Amino acid sequence: MPSKSFMFVPGDSEKKLGKAQQLGADTIILCLEDAVAEPNKPRARQMVQAYLQAHRDTTEPSLWVRVNPITTDHMLKDLVAVMAGAPSGIFFPKPSGAEDLKTLDHYITAFEVQNGIPVGSTKIMSVVESCIGTLNQSQFAGASPRMSGMCWGAEDMSADLGATTNTDEDGVHFLVHQMNRANCLVVCNAGNMQAVDGICADYRNEEKLREECRRARTEGFTGKIAIHPSQIAVINEMFTPSESDIEHARRVIQAFEDAPEGAGTVGLDGKMLDLPHLKRARRLLQLAGEQY
Repeated sequence: MPSKSFMFVPGDSEKKLGKAQQLGADTIILCLEDAVAEPNKPRARQMVQAYLQAHRDTTEPSLWVRVNPITTDHMLKDLVAVMAGAPSGIFFPKPSGAEDLKTLDHYITAFEVQNGIPVGSTKIMSVVESCIGTLNQSQFAGASPRMSGMCWGAEDMSADLGATTNTDEDGVHFLVHQMNRANCLVVCNAGNMQAVDGICADYRNEEKLREECRRARTEGFTGKIAIHPSQIAVINEMFTPSESDIEHARRVIQAFEDAPEGAGTVGLDGKMLDLPHLKRARRLLQLAGEQY
């Protein structure tokens, strides 16, 4: 079952690391990048490694690490430290193209072998947040079998563009960010990856967060990044299918199973359903953690 909520936790904060397991997020992303000041990065690596080793045998939440970009001197040092703790995955910021992901894949393989981790078990999720990454986003779908998901970011992207902000006076993202977001959704579904919606920066505005989650789920996203613990419960709620949705999906699947072999359409509740309805029903049950 894909994660619904992803929560960033600074890797150098003992207080926040100490609370991470109780936040209720499906996935904790231990951050070594933007959330950690330059002088604190060596200490943060040690703290994240210790945290992973202390919690590696727990089943919830899933523990990922956001490393520094591949263009920095930090990324290999990050991997040396954190792969010893066997994280579930590496959250990879600012990839430029497929070659960056392939290079990361090779690095991870070497560290898996070194640390006795099953080869291929460490997943990758990338965040598209640069101009060059946006241009090359279509490459990411087949870049590595480790790729399990992608999300998009407007903060670093706006800095890359030289923009002073990323939203208009009504709080709506400018078209360039909407384009990046839409491409993320398309590429993820083309590459059989999870599409994760970006942050709601106005973390005190629950109504706005709910609307963003509602729209994202309607469009096809299956999870969202949280930047504050107060956002987690809302995200989990909004990306969890309702009982009525689940029951309807079961009935759609049953209708196709009861239909004559090879039937491309079925009738249900006075409506004609075709194969895209079946695909949506199966996907919804997958989100709900059901087998079908």
